Amino acid sequence: MQELISKVFITIIICLVLLLTQVTFNSLSKSFAQLGNGDAHHTLLIRPVQFGPLSELSSSQKAASTTKACTLTSNSTRLNGTPQQIEGPYFVDDMPNRSDIRSDTSDGSVQEGIPLRLIIHVYDVNDGSCVPLRGAKVDIWHTDSQGIYSGVKAMGTLKKNFLRGSQITDDKGAVEFSTIYPGWYEGRAIHIHDKVRTFNGTETALEWTSQLYFNNSMNQQVHKQAPYSNHGPPQTTNEEDVVYSGASADGLIKKDSGEKLIVNLTNNDSGYVGEFNIVLNVE
Repeated sequence: MQELISKVFITIIICLVLLLTQVTFNSLSKSFAQLGNGDAHHTLLIRPVQFGPLSELSSSQKAASTTKACTLTSNSTRLNGTPQQIEGPYFVDDMPNRSDIRSDTSDGSVQEGIPLRLIIHVYDVNDGSCVPLRGAKVDIWHTDSQGIYSGVKAMGTLKKNFLRGSQITDDKGAVEFSTIYPGWYEGRAIHIHDKVRTFNGTETALEWTSQLYFNNSMNQQVHKQAPYSNHGPPQTTNEEDVVYSGASADGLIKKDSGEKLIVNLTNNDSGYVGEFNIVLNVE
């Protein structure tokens, strides 16, 4: 009888082990299935990182850069040519022509975050003068407060367009966007992508692409506040970012090209106002 009881006990133990193994396997399967279904916050762990040059700039794109300086006739301020940086893998063309890019046109949702009013002035160097570039198309795109881009399949946002948009420069060469302070993701400093283009009919006549950055201390300060604090403090400083610290994509600056791409940021009642001058060469 004692031998029979022992056999039954061993059988019960084996069954329990098998049952727990099956439950664990099912839980893991569900977790991986969630990753495959595009849960945005999980896919942060598996998405590509924008390291290194992804493609060589064409000769016409390189020609849009300049090392020359120019003077603003209105206040005698002297500006230098602005370096280009890589476009990265997340550019999506034909985004809405709009000033306020916080909403998503697919469902009307609005991104939460600290408001940022971004003003960009675009100039052409002409005989030492900074001439406003009128009628140029300026695109910007960046992540939400949790480091997620819209329009990216791997992030589950393929049909979304939040925090993307374009504007046409006015007679002063200026555009203005209402957005939020960007978030961070693994391997990169906090940044905003920007692209300037002019067209001759349907053909691109000029294309200039770069990225904009913010002061490290400001990045840390912002991410202590909700909703950024849900994602934690930024992991990569400007100086640790290979794009920021590397050469410009146009080859004119050999290292630390990001130092020339810091947004001038000031406080306002509800958030921040950022201004940046882009100086390029229109052939």
